[in-house]
Amino acid sequence: MPLSRLAKKPIPVPAKVQVTTDNGILTVKGPKETLTKEYHSSIAIEVTPEGIVITPKNTSRLSHALTGTFAALLKAMMQGVETPFKRNLILTGVGYRVELKGNDLVFAVGFSHPVIMPVPEGLTATVVKNTITIEGADKQRVGQFAANIRAIKKPEPYLGKGIAYEGEVIRRKQGKKAA
Repeated sequence: MPLSRLAKKPIPVPAKVQVTTDNGILTVKGPKETLTKEYHSSIAIEVTPEGIVITPKNTSRLSHALTGTFAALLKAMMQGVETPFKRNLILTGVGYRVELKGNDLVFAVGFSHPVIMPVPEGLTATVVKNTITIEGADKQRVGQFAANIRAIKKPEPYLGKGIAYEGEVIRRKQGKKAA
């Protein structure tokens, strides 16, 4: 079975990052933050002087697939502990507002009530006018929280009102035409 291209060579560890494994738990420690992740029992992760080596323990399809998955996850973890991942969201629409109250984001997006979203632990959110910036070391958590915010009010195709990612292209439709 072919092995992932990411996992074929040892993954180099940046100078300021420390990687350790212990009983199925991978720990990546950086200058600002520490991330931990459990890994599957069908793969082996070794820390060597050349870098981190991820190998399948058996010849099953799952173990071969997981070598590439964990190689990508490890690279993202090492990158995240050095420089945090960022995701920007933009509010578009008349009267649409967002503000940060303590550790909660409060949205006024055309509903009869304000929508309150608590910022998860380990992530930071900043609000400037109608732009929300989410930062954190864990790529998956940053992306998931951004997706949860976007799901409050997705951008609609006629006027483009809603919450969209920065740089997202919203396909616009033409409205009704007067006869």
